[in-house]
Amino acid sequence: MELVQIVLELFLAIPTWHLAGLFLAGVLAFIISTISGGGGALLLIPVTSWMIGAPAAPPVINLGTFISRPSRLYLFWQDIDWSLIKYYVPSAVIGAWLAALLFSRLEGSWIQILVGAFLISTVFQYRFGKVDKSFHMPKLGFLPLGFITAFISTLVGGLGPVLNPFYMNTGLQKEDLIATKTANSFFVGLAQIGSYAFFEVLSAQLWIYGLALGIGAIVGNVIGKRFLAGISVQQFRVLLILLMVVSGLIMIGQNILF
Repeated sequence: MELVQIVLELFLAIPTWHLAGLFLAGVLAFIISTISGGGGALLLIPVTSWMIGAPAAPPVINLGTFISRPSRLYLFWQDIDWSLIKYYVPSAVIGAWLAALLFSRLEGSWIQILVGAFLISTVFQYRFGKVDKSFHMPKLGFLPLGFITAFISTLVGGLGPVLNPFYMNTGLQKEDLIATKTANSFFVGLAQIGSYAFFEVLSAQLWIYGLALGIGAIVGNVIGKRFLAGISVQQFRVLLILLMVVSGLIMIGQNILF
């Protein structure tokens, strides 16, 4: 009873516009994310950093997106390619725990600039959406890829679009790309939230922020799924590339200009 009272007092002490803003940001980011194959967490970095501060953004974003993932798993369960998950998840879990340990000690801005440049280059790799593959991606390649992306995303709050070229080059498109990526992210999210909690990164206030963001993301997943059914594979590929380019520009801009 005493714990409930403490949580209620903390909830009432948080500015209402923070919670409403995080909820709406979650809805919009995950509508876009579902339609264009990911990137919701990355889109949330600027607005979340502005509302609650840059240091709190990565754990809150990762918590909010983790809360929303079961809904997306339910929506896309039948499209998951489980053969990729067995390569990606084990090394990604290790990367997430190591990154949480180094969370307050490592400068990640230069990493974001390099990743941003890679994302922008995809518009040329895929010839503005006219080709479906730009290089051969073996399933074994998801072993090191899982470690690297989980490590960086745990530090900065999101790197979803950077995985899209690798998924696309295994032949995944539309629902199966989103489904497989979501399943991988869910297992990594377990490690991220567990490691944040273990290393005492998540305070009670950040849990509330993450919950507001996560509920908004769930709503965005449901709405986005309906829009996704109405677009073609070609349109999906163009939207995917557009999201990667925009995300790359955001990553470079926020680390050079701010």
